[in-house]
Parts: sequence; structure tokens; C-alpha cells
Amino acid sequence: MAEIRNPVGEVTTHVDSESQLVLEVQEMLTMAESSLVSTECCIYKVPSNIRRLNEEAYTPKVISIGPFHSGNVRLQYMKRFKLKYFRSFLERANQIDLRSWVAYIKELEPSVRTCYANNIELNHDQFVMVILVDAGFILELFWRSYFDDCRTDEESVLLKPWLSNIIMIDLLLLENQLPFFVLEKIFERSSVSNQNRDFPSLLKFTFCFFAHFNKIGLDPVANSGMEIKHFTDLLRKFHLPQMDKPPDRKPSDIEIHLHTATELAGAGVKFKVASSKCLLELKFSNKVLEIPKFVVEDDTETLFRNLLALEQCHYPYESYILDYIGMMDFLINTAQDVEILVRKNIMVNWLGDHDAVANLFNNLMENITEVNYSKNYLCLYDDLNAFYNSPINKCIATLNRDYCNTPWKKLASVAAVFLLLLTAVQTIFTVKSGI
Repeated sequence: MAEIRNPVGEVTTHVDSESQLVLEVQEMLTMAESSLVSTECCIYKVPSNIRRLNEEAYTPKVISIGPFHSGNVRLQYMKRFKLKYFRSFLERANQIDLRSWVAYIKELEPSVRTCYANNIELNHDQFVMVILVDAGFILELFWRSYFDDCRTDEESVLLKPWLSNIIMIDLLLLENQLPFFVLEKIFERSSVSNQNRDFPSLLKFTFCFFAHFNKIGLDPVANSGMEIKHFTDLLRKFHLPQMDKPPDRKPSDIEIHLHTATELAGAGVKFKVASSKCLLELKFSNKVLEIPKFVVEDDTETLFRNLLALEQCHYPYESYILDYIGMMDFLINTAQDVEILVRKNIMVNWLGDHDAVANLFNNLMENITEVNYSKNYLCLYDDLNAFYNSPINKCIATLNRDYCNTPWKKLASVAAVFLLLLTAVQTIFTVKSGI
């Protein structure tokens, strides 16, 4: 730096352009270091190339949870409702005043912030307020859902079933999460257990609230040591098979392909509802492909999209949901494929339109990256392809595709075969008569 005199004789410090550039680069490096994702990170903004395919699937409709959507003007209507639940939570936890709660969340703030992958544009006080209010709201919501006698007349008017369902779905969105450990700490610290009731654990509260999605029947008592990062993570665990050892996985440079349900059925594959409640446990043996029963409803796309986004961001090498969606994407290509699964009671189509279901599964995999494949699913692909490609089954498939793919073609093919047989019989009798 050099000292120079301005026109009135005052001495000023001059920073040359090179030194200024060095300072700016150092500031950039500091910012880059502070923005690195922590190993504790588990809550993400959905990558833009995936998010743009269906913005609504990742955006809460009525309730914002956490910092990412806290400023969304669309969600301000329910803010008063959320604050009312937070106040009720404070009244239940009456041994701890609001000042103590604020101080406690301020202590947790650094570890809570590290759970979010993206930069949070809230200052310290705003962040603490969002975490505290949202955690209190969730715990009060769980309380009232579990003890349904707590609901007031005002709530009965406001919380219609359709709205309660939307709130539940909002709580499962990847961008709309609190770290589960925060809920645990606030739950343990509160005095709600002093109520004269047989009070459940937070895990039991949570399992009860999301019971609709717990198809495999996970028991909160038997799984008391389960690690849950947040509610989207819990939803994923509700879909995973119970296994002592995870299946081996192979790099995605393997080229895979599978024929559609219609093509496999044409080759002689029989479709059957699997006895397993776990959606991911498909099996093929003795010409029978067993697929667990599943219901396609209005929220199916939203839930699958958020599970896939979670795996893309947090579990790229344990992508069990992606394994399943990838296989269903192969099996379902047209409404005819959906019809086969519906007819076999494997799929319940609450959307009504088979084309809508086919489009749903065809679009889920767009912009999704698969870095490895489950060995179990690779074996399933191999077995089904080997069955389809056997000479006899391939011939049957070709006949079904080219000559029997519509009722009229099937009738015409049967008639042609019948006429051919009659001609052969007539020829035989003619030859015998000539002899």
C-alpha cells in the first residue's frame, strides 16, 4: 500500500488493484469453505434439473416446515394455525418458559444448520424462531392426532379430512423438513409426559401419525433404536425390505433392459400378487412374476419423487427405491401394461385412467442418475429376459404380438388355423380315396 496526498493535502491510503484482488479472492475462498456440505447434512433442495419437471411435487401446499419455504407467501394463511398449535405446546410444557426454549434452540443452532445442504438466508434469530415454532407445531399436531379427544370445535371446522391429508403430505416433502434429532431433544426436554396419560414415545407418536404409509408394519417398540434423519427418511424406511445384510450392488455401466408386462405376458409369464407387504420384494420363479400389491393414488407421484430425490442426494449408493421404480418403468409402458397389473389385482388404480398411470411411471425416471444396481434386481432382469428369449417362448411372444394382439386378430388367427386343419384333413381323405 502507498500513501498519497489528496488535493487538500490529506494523507490517504491507496490499495493497489492487485492487493484488492487478493482480498476479494480470499473472501471468495472463505465463503466457499463455509458453504461446503457437512457430513451431518441430510436435508436438501431438490436439484433443479429434477425439480423443474414437477415443481408442485416438491413444494408444500399449506404448511412450511424448516427454513427453505418459511418465506413462501402462499403458505401464510396457515401460519396463524401453526402458531396456535405452538402456543398449546408451550402450555403443555409449562415447566419451561419461552425464554428458556429460545436459549436452548440457540445452543442447538450450529448443529441444526449443518443438516441443511443449501445456504440458509435467515439470520440467527429468524432461524431459531422457525425451528422452535415448527418443532412445537409438529409435536402438538402429533399429540392431538394420537389423543383425538383433544380436538376443539374450531379445529373440527378448519381441519377437514382433505386438509389434514395435505398437511401430512407436506410433512413428507424433502425440502420441508426438520432434523429428527431436534424433535427428539425438544420432546425429551418438554414436560408433556407429566400429563395424566399413558404417554407414548416420540417414535410411537410419529409411527401413529404416518401409519398409512407403514405398509410393512414396522413396530416402534421393536425399532426403538432406529436412526431417523427426518420424516422423508422415515417414509423411505417404511418401504425398505427387512434384511440382515443388504444385497450387493454393481456399477451402473452394466446395460440392462426388460420387456414390458404385455410382452412378458405374451411370452407366457404369469403375474401374481406377492404375499410380501414390502413393495420392493419382487420374485420370479416357475413362470410366475410375483409383485406386491400397490395403490396408485393422487399423492403417489409426489411421494415417489421425493423419495427418489432423497436417494439422489443422500443415498446414491443405496438406491432401493430407484431399483423398484426403474423396474416398474420397464414393465409399464402403455395403458395395456397397466391393465394387466390391474386385472391381476397387483395394482389398484385410484387415478382411474390407465394412461395416467403409465405416464406417471414413465416420467419418474427422467433426469434421475443411477450409479449402481441391486444384485437382486439384476438377477430378476436376467431371469425374465432368459425366459422371454428362449426359442419356444420367443415364438409364442411373436405369435401373440403379430397375430393375437387384438380380439379380432386372435379370432382371425384361430379361424385360419381351423381352415388349415380342415384343408389338411380334406387332403388326406382325397389321397386315401385315390388309393
